[in-house]
Amino acid sequence: MHALVAGLVVPGDASTYVMSALETARELIRHSYYRYEFATVAVTHSLFALEHALVERLAVNEPLQDLIEQATDTGLIPAELAAELDCGRLLRDRLTQGAVTSAALSPVRAIDLVRAVFDAVAALLRSPSAADDADAADRLTRLWEEHRLAPFPASFRGVDIEGVELILLDADVAGLVQRELKAGLDDSGVAILWACVADLDKIVPLINEQYCVSYFMRLRTAAKLVAARHVPPAS
Repeated sequence: MHALVAGLVVPGDASTYVMSALETARELIRHSYYRYEFATVAVTHSLFALEHALVERLAVNEPLQDLIEQATDTGLIPAELAAELDCGRLLRDRLTQGAVTSAALSPVRAIDLVRAVFDAVAALLRSPSAADDADAADRLTRLWEEHRLAPFPASFRGVDIEGVELILLDADVAGLVQRELKAGLDDSGVAILWACVADLDKIVPLINEQYCVSYFMRLRTAAKLVAARHVPPAS
């Protein structure tokens, strides 16, 4: 167990609260050798650190799901990492609802989810200028190239969630993003894009498969990057 948690290094510039929560989560995993349930508890405890770090960085106090989405949309956290964080959040919610028990996770899977929290906190503690200076156009191009090369989740072909057919939503957003990158969207395209963003906001929290969550979170981030280009400046 010592070797398994060796890579979980607490960022030295974290606040006392965040450091304490991360250290406790790491030790809970270490001691899951003696008590299996500690692995699941470690994930839920690590979310205290994540939520605190998100509130500090974003300067807003909102539910954890909204905080993760905001951090992803602004480029502070990669979409793939955000998907792992959301898996931890959903586990916590299911525990609260009594849908699963504290024996829900193996130590190996718990380490994956706790490591995602450690990585997210480290990203959030980086200098704001590192994220703010990134060129939004380049980021959209890189993100879209990554998404274009990712295969559509095979088991979700023909599946709809809350009346939204996933493969059609993917195709609609793909066409809009490509139009934006080539020539820019007209007013009609922007309106359709915002409708797609609303559908993505609705369906992403309801997806229960890890790869599919990551796929559609990345799609939503790309859509919001395009939409942000068409928000009128504040007068």
